[in-house]
Amino acid sequence: MPDPQQPIDYKSAGVDIEAGNEAVRRMKAHVARTHSPAVLTGLGSFGTLFSLTDAIRGMDDPVMVQSTDGVGTKTLVAVMAQRYENLGRDLVAAVAGDIAVMGARPLTFLDYLGLHKVEPAIVEELVRGMSAACEESGIALVGGETAEMPSVYAPGDLDVVGFVTGVVDRAKLLTGANIIAGDVLYGVSSSGLHTNGWSLARKLLFEINKFDIHKPQSELNGANLADVLLEPHANYVAPIRRALDAGIPIKGMAHITGGGLIENVPRILPEGLGAGIDRSTWMPQRIFQWLQQLGRIPDDEMHRVFNMGVGLVVIAPPGHQAPLSEAFAPFRLWELGSVDSAIKGVFLEKGGR
Repeated sequence: MPDPQQPIDYKSAGVDIEAGNEAVRRMKAHVARTHSPAVLTGLGSFGTLFSLTDAIRGMDDPVMVQSTDGVGTKTLVAVMAQRYENLGRDLVAAVAGDIAVMGARPLTFLDYLGLHKVEPAIVEELVRGMSAACEESGIALVGGETAEMPSVYAPGDLDVVGFVTGVVDRAKLLTGANIIAGDVLYGVSSSGLHTNGWSLARKLLFEINKFDIHKPQSELNGANLADVLLEPHANYVAPIRRALDAGIPIKGMAHITGGGLIENVPRILPEGLGAGIDRSTWMPQRIFQWLQQLGRIPDDEMHRVFNMGVGLVVIAPPGHQAPLSEAFAPFRLWELGSVDSAIKGVFLEKGGR
């Protein structure tokens, strides 16, 4: 029992203000690298100020585009491995990718970190990863919130959420409205599980089979699970901008997140159109094959839960594989299938139609 004669302070209630201040001190240099003259405030202001003068120059009807997301229970795997930097990269790639596929140029990023206890070194790792991904994508990391809540999060727990804002001229919005039968689906390779399907993956690997996250696995060509699972989400923002700036006639794009190809491709197809996808055109990474074997998971379930090696689908007229491949390098891009008026939804067939 606490001594009733002793004063009670915030630290005794579970919140360490000094640790929070140290975390902010550590992150400042990483965050500053993402700032351009458009950022009018530094860390510590009540709100962030960002000048839109340059961002909307030349636009007739600028539209603001926003999105928010987290990285799911991939956080639990990072905690198991005690590796956090790539979670920051995951967060930016996942959230910014969602607005980039709409034709928007992401401008600013905010984050929320919820933890049982603020460990400045862990917070710095997370922010270092976010800053690196933002810098690669031309995004300003303008602020965030680090919440130490021992009554909400169990020891070792953490949660990360990102918020992105971008802009696009209304005439250049990519909604998929002008997609027609015969247009080609070009697949872009993923880097692994990205940020979806983690509850199933963790159940198979760690709850049922109890694999050691650091032990080399023959099923993964000798790699260990920490390296394979924590490979960061592929960041498609810069390649998308290269493709659009090059004038390639992209009609729509689908970020293959939760729901896989089966649920995400139809989100950009006009009513009355479906997509035929030839599964023989690519081989999913070994981690997907192993998960399917471990759980005896049906093909349809695999393609609904995981990206299966396809992180992005670009829809454009036939004949644009070469310029798209150049724009999306170093990611592999290939003809995945085509838009078809005789198909409802997504039809997956191995061996072509």
